[in-house]
Amino acid sequence: MKREFIAHVKQDEDGLWRIQTMQDHLDAVATLAGNFANKFGNRDWGEVLGYWHDLGKFHPAWQNYLIKKSGYNTETHIEENHGRPNHSTAGAVLALEKGNEAPPSRILTYPIAGHHAGLPDWQPDFAGGELVNRLYKEGLFRDDLDAVKKQPAAREFLDIPLPKSRPPLFASSHKNSTEQLHLWIRMLFSCLVDADFLDTEHFMEPQKSHNRSKYLALDELKNRFNLYMENKEKNASGTDINKKRKQIRHECEEKAKLKPGFFSLTVPTGGGKTLSSMAFALEHAQLYNKDRIIVAIPYTSIIEQTAKIFKYGTDDEKEIMNCLKNNQMLFGENQVVEHHSNFDPSYETTQNRLACENWDAPIIVTTNVQLFESLFGARTSSCRKLHNIANSIIILDEVQMLPPEFLKPILSVLKGLVDYFGVTVVLMTATQPAIEGTIGSPPNEISGIENVRSIINDPETLAREFSRVVLNLPVDLNIRNEWDTITNQLVQHPQVLCIVNSRKDCRMLHGLMPADTIHLSGLMCGEERSVVISVIKEKLRKNQPIRVISTQLVEAGVDIDFPVVYRALAGFDSIAQAAGRCNRENKLAAKGKKGQVFVFVPPNSAPLGLLRKGEDACKEILRNHSINELSPEIYKAYFKQFYATLNEVDKPQFYNRLVRDARIFEFSFRTLAMDFKLIQDTQESIIVRYRNPISGYDSEKLIDDLQYKGPNRELMQRLQRFIVNIPRYVFERLQKLGYIEEISGYWVQTSEYLYKPGLGLELDEYKWGGGSSVM
Repeated sequence: MKREFIAHVKQDEDGLWRIQTMQDHLDAVATLAGNFANKFGNRDWGEVLGYWHDLGKFHPAWQNYLIKKSGYNTETHIEENHGRPNHSTAGAVLALEKGNEAPPSRILTYPIAGHHAGLPDWQPDFAGGELVNRLYKEGLFRDDLDAVKKQPAAREFLDIPLPKSRPPLFASSHKNSTEQLHLWIRMLFSCLVDADFLDTEHFMEPQKSHNRSKYLALDELKNRFNLYMENKEKNASGTDINKKRKQIRHECEEKAKLKPGFFSLTVPTGGGKTLSSMAFALEHAQLYNKDRIIVAIPYTSIIEQTAKIFKYGTDDEKEIMNCLKNNQMLFGENQVVEHHSNFDPSYETTQNRLACENWDAPIIVTTNVQLFESLFGARTSSCRKLHNIANSIIILDEVQMLPPEFLKPILSVLKGLVDYFGVTVVLMTATQPAIEGTIGSPPNEISGIENVRSIINDPETLAREFSRVVLNLPVDLNIRNEWDTITNQLVQHPQVLCIVNSRKDCRMLHGLMPADTIHLSGLMCGEERSVVISVIKEKLRKNQPIRVISTQLVEAGVDIDFPVVYRALAGFDSIAQAAGRCNRENKLAAKGKKGQVFVFVPPNSAPLGLLRKGEDACKEILRNHSINELSPEIYKAYFKQFYATLNEVDKPQFYNRLVRDARIFEFSFRTLAMDFKLIQDTQESIIVRYRNPISGYDSEKLIDDLQYKGPNRELMQRLQRFIVNIPRYVFERLQKLGYIEEISGYWVQTSEYLYKPGLGLELDEYKWGGGSSVM
């Protein structure tokens, strides 16, 4: 009787056992992985990975282990010297054998050996998991392959030849193709991992599998978009700004006809770039058969706003309620997938959660952290989505916020996606950074992006047409203003926003202002910041007096409109963002006026690091240029100066770990992934006790649930709204003082004095009990 080899086994609710055979699983995974890899011309590579990834499961010891541990047959004997055999290395060893152990045969070994534990390093490095030892130094795995070879059922899979199609890197005329070998292997790994997950899910959890990919096609979403924009523009007032926004959208649709590649979209703040960029992407996707649109954004606050615009056509809460009431939305709640840490689970659908695993939806709104840490990741959960980035359109919003110390690997991988994997990249911002040509200066000089096509025909003229403010720059950069001087100026204005460079400065200046002045900083939890921003918008809408002191968190993605804005000296990109909060809708034009933006030199310099470098670069430009208004040319000059001062452009050692030894196929995937962290692990999180005075949403009950029920995914997502991040040394001080306690592995506020609504965490001035200051 022919033996039936099992890949998966489960017991149904009715008690019946069901098995998935190795034949069925390997065939299905090979077909799926082949289809995924076919997008970049390597179907045969995906198929071979699918056929060989689980060859170790043909080992009799593994079969015995599965049968006994699943309960399918508890009487089965498991050999002591095997236990749970490693099933992911036999196929990798087979690949080496078939390739006569030549360096190219190593390509298949990374995805196969890592399809559960993640992509390994070739040589021993800091992170462990080295592949060379698994393949060459541990004879056990060769013995395992020999045991598999003795099984007649495995013969048809063992006889499959090595793939023959050329990698896209070598099938095109682009240079430096070996620089992208790591990306190609990562794409193959993604094809295998997603295919393996999907087929296993299809057998083990068919209902979950059934809930996947319930989305409209991009063509249908384009029809929705066109109808929405037609109604929006028909009902909009005929102001000059609305006319210019319509012109920008038409330019986007026209330039979408150009061939895929790199594009820049340089639009002044308030120019409607969010919807215009989507107009470009939908038109481009239809013309060039792109699979999806991925919008990557630096801040979660902007993501939430952008996702609302795509879902409802607006981010205004009152307008959203009307949209829901009248069922007049843009794409709708179920067609836009948000993938970020602050997403409120009460709005999350099963579809959204599943799509976050592999990005198979047509529109994804995510963070730069999620996008780039996945592109340089090693874990299966990070890399699973990568093959769905191929043949997509990536819109990088606020592109000037790309972290400078990671520029080398980020620009390299973007070029790889465009050159070899059919991706179109849109670099979108009001302050376009100088990332074309040569960037920086030796020894940190890097090659930027070439052939970037501007979507806007004349960005300089557009910037002048959108000029809604008078820019008042400091006359003497050597004269610093004391905070009481700034206070005296601010109180002269009934409606004014002042943006400073640090939380400490924000607290200091706010303390000198009248009692009704609003404070806004990162020392406040996300839930309270949302409340404060809603209050600000409401007061501005009613034209009531309002003064706000804020850190730079208000500069990007917060749609507010003040007649007067003050900005502490900083980089030109920050100054431009601050100016975007002034006279945003050009309402002052009816009075024949412009908004007023005042840049002042504060009592102390910006904090050390990139903020200080931005301030210094801005000073250098001010000393050498006569500036009357902000323009794209000024931004280019500023960023060129800024990049020239960088001390680091390859912090994770991308070249040494993924490029230098690529010709012999030796990569340090795992170690690089560990060091590729866009948000550095120098801060700790505290869950604070805060009650939303408008909605009544309160963290107290959530904290009780954490204590008595323990953490779960939904609870921790809800608690994200009540988290404040602080420096580790401050966190340690709070621990010693006993003002926070650990609950189920998370740190929670205990002292009632630690968090004060309106100010956030009291870390500087407030004295507790014994009169000691935390900072």
